[in-house]
Amino acid sequence: MYDTRLAHIIQTMRTQDIDAYFRSFLRIAEMEQADSSLNGIQVSCGGEVRKIAFAVDACMTAFGLAAEWGADMIFVHHGLFWGKDQRVQGAHYQRLKFLVDNNLALYAVHLPLDMHPEVGNNAGIAAALGLIDTAAFAQYKGSAIGVRGRFPAPIPRNEAAKRLFGSSAVPPASLLPFGPAQVQTVGIVSGGASRELSQAIELGLDLYITGEAAHEAYHTAEEEGINVLFAGHYQSETWGVRLCAEKTQKDTGLETRFFDVPTGF
Repeated sequence: MYDTRLAHIIQTMRTQDIDAYFRSFLRIAEMEQADSSLNGIQVSCGGEVRKIAFAVDACMTAFGLAAEWGADMIFVHHGLFWGKDQRVQGAHYQRLKFLVDNNLALYAVHLPLDMHPEVGNNAGIAAALGLIDTAAFAQYKGSAIGVRGRFPAPIPRNEAAKRLFGSSAVPPASLLPFGPAQVQTVGIVSGGASRELSQAIELGLDLYITGEAAHEAYHTAEEEGINVLFAGHYQSETWGVRLCAEKTQKDTGLETRFFDVPTGF
């Protein structure tokens, strides 16, 4: 178990100690059966870790930026392994080769980062919106992965995107304006969670926020009278990675940096 009392003393850590640290607050072991991704260390290059890069996706652009910065490890939300065998060829081979050649360890956390009540993607969105009375929301394989809450006072339904992305929402954020013009109750599940719209409807929420747009959600939202904000898969999942980077630096004294590699989706 990682001892947080060592914060600001340790300037380097072993890979296995970093693994223990992340597991001390992220529910990696508990979600092993529900999450098809290989959470935890995906590529271990050994040695001491001084600098950890953070990014949403395990891609060559993020790897290159991390290596250029001098990172010893990169922490991502979307790793390289998803519960099935993969041939080590093509882009998959090149990614693994780059990590090994650059002595860059890879750490991935999928659902445990979405669902964390403080540094999770959904918690980060809720905080950015200024929601109060937040609670767990949206059951997935026996665990609540989202967050719901309410605005202190109703706001215009198009204000949510502005609070998240500024005065002009960054594409592909889009709104299905089929609920009340003034919204107060909100459910959030980052990434690709259009199916969880039904749970927001059951609770009678004014607004549902997820990442990826889904064709089949349009008519459901219209007929059930609920607003839906599709924030973009990538944009909805930068929040937890950024928050985890901040927490890691504060707790361990290691250098961390978030690298933004938007996909437009």
